[in-house]
Amino acid sequence: MMTDALEVRAEQPPAFATDPYGLEVLEAPYAFQAALRDAGPVVRIAEHDIYAVGRHEEAKSVLTDHSRFMAGAGIGLQDIRKPGNFRIPSRLLENDPPDHTAIRTVVNRILSPLVIRKAKDDVKQEAEAVLDGLRDREAFNGVDDLVEAYVLRAFPKVVGVQLPRTETLAIGEMRFNQSGPPNALYHRAIANAQPYLEWFEESCSRAKVASGSISDLLFDAEDAGSLPEGVASNIVRSFVGGGTDSTISGLGTTVRHLAQDPDQWAILAADPSKVKTALDEGIRMEAPFQVTYRTTRGPTELAGFALEGDAKIGVFLGCGRPRSAQVGERRPLRPDPSIRWRPPVLRHGRPRLHRPDAGPARSGGAPGRDGQPHRDDRTGGRADLSADEPTKDAGFPAATGCVEIATPLLKHGNARGAIPVRGLDKD
Repeated sequence: MMTDALEVRAEQPPAFATDPYGLEVLEAPYAFQAALRDAGPVVRIAEHDIYAVGRHEEAKSVLTDHSRFMAGAGIGLQDIRKPGNFRIPSRLLENDPPDHTAIRTVVNRILSPLVIRKAKDDVKQEAEAVLDGLRDREAFNGVDDLVEAYVLRAFPKVVGVQLPRTETLAIGEMRFNQSGPPNALYHRAIANAQPYLEWFEESCSRAKVASGSISDLLFDAEDAGSLPEGVASNIVRSFVGGGTDSTISGLGTTVRHLAQDPDQWAILAADPSKVKTALDEGIRMEAPFQVTYRTTRGPTELAGFALEGDAKIGVFLGCGRPRSAQVGERRPLRPDPSIRWRPPVLRHGRPRLHRPDAGPARSGGAPGRDGQPHRDDRTGGRADLSADEPTKDAGFPAATGCVEIATPLLKHGNARGAIPVRGLDKD
């Protein structure tokens, strides 16, 4: 009866032909994002038998209305409840109220002000160490030598899991590509991560996490009965498998935008207190996680269109702007709040999706942040992120000078991945 009523009241969403997982879209998604917004509030992508939204209001509805849209079937393209697609869900990200609320309450209690203050101190120490290593370099790789080095040093201190670079990045790439279709990227990522799966499981176990760390506190909560058995290691795996890669992506993207816009870098250098705003801007402009999925609990309606029950709907966070800014070209990153050109994008839905593993990014901002970033005095003026004549590379301008933007690393969840930035020899 409910289905019949919906069929009479609401029309079917328009068809959308572009494959969001095509390599050309992953390399340069802006045309796809604009087309998705223009196509309507909700569309159907037959290629993957899914619905998709790219506008702010509909994205907000899908991410916040738990009575109609569930996360428990997986936040990737596949329905993890079904044969052939089954995997253990993340108890933080792929869980719905009231179970999610109970677990998140315990996690929030663990992340007390005292724990956060200690994390900030640890992050600052690691940021100082990374910058010390770059001070006398003629040039350095903005992602490999700065962002990745910082995150992979800071995360172990905060989360309590050792993160060797090769293993950690392989696991992160696998986790991101598991959210998309089983194409060449997926199979390559699975093969690359295969040698490190045992390391991944062992590193996230009670015996391996550092004493007094956030992970250790999660296991203490499980021992005390505050968390169900097996949840602590599940959350730690989410920290390691997804948190590192998305943090590297967010910080790396901010570095890229500053490299492409010397005027904005000059604003930041003149007033280091704007670092947090600059990071927020970088994440707003390039969502570290490009798409997340929900599943309809039953036949329903969205923006006047009928949706089938038990169907996947993709929320393309990279284009989910507020209504006042749905049209127009992308503008430069603006770390100066007085010249922000549009309100923040809906990136992570409600606070329940704000990742507690984002410590190195949120607590430390950028490397060297202690309320203000270290500037030329730390790097000898050799990494000023200047930009000269821009060139085109994979759909966005490259910067020359001390850093140059290279082709993005392709991944399903965040098409940018950890965007490579190559250091150039001094002219």
